[in-house]
Amino acid sequence: MRTLGLTGSIGMGKSTVAAMFAEQGVPVFDADAAVHRLQGPGGRLLAAIESAFPGTTGSLGVDRPALSAAVMGDPAAFARLEAIVHPAVAEERAAFLADHVDAPLVVFDVPLLFETGGDARVDRVVVVSAPEDIQRRRVLARPGMTEARLAAILARQWPDAEKRARADFVIPTGGGLDETRDHVRRVIACMGPREGR
Repeated sequence: MRTLGLTGSIGMGKSTVAAMFAEQGVPVFDADAAVHRLQGPGGRLLAAIESAFPGTTGSLGVDRPALSAAVMGDPAAFARLEAIVHPAVAEERAAFLADHVDAPLVVFDVPLLFETGGDARVDRVVVVSAPEDIQRRRVLARPGMTEARLAAILARQWPDAEKRARADFVIPTGGGLDETRDHVRRVIACMGPREGR
């Protein structure tokens, strides 16, 4: 099995690219989706999160705006949250690998792959990238997004240029979907079993 880390800053089109890998038959582990399950209704992290950050959970799971407000701009609080979430996500990742042990290639879709040292746990890294103006337009079109919130998110992420410099592959998403899909197919071909690290 070869492992490919998929990452990119907010608004770069990473979810679209992840879906394209899945369309090609490559199993994709979505770290964000795992977090949503763990923090959703009946999620197994709710009690620990509520204990650490009172008033941030309810019957529908984590109140994401409330939790974001509790940790944004507070590195110590953010570290406490990560200490709750990261081990549980690692368990989900291990279960995913066990479920796909016979797959020749799997993708780990992790937004903060470089920032958390996750690039050391995969064979190769692909970074999804788009021009800054397209990125901003995409992100600011999201419900509830503001310039201030975008700035806070980007402050936690490595700059796009640094990610691209560290990547084994870069998939541009500023063009059409067919062009992006062609890049995905080329990455899959390059990740064949005979290619070594």
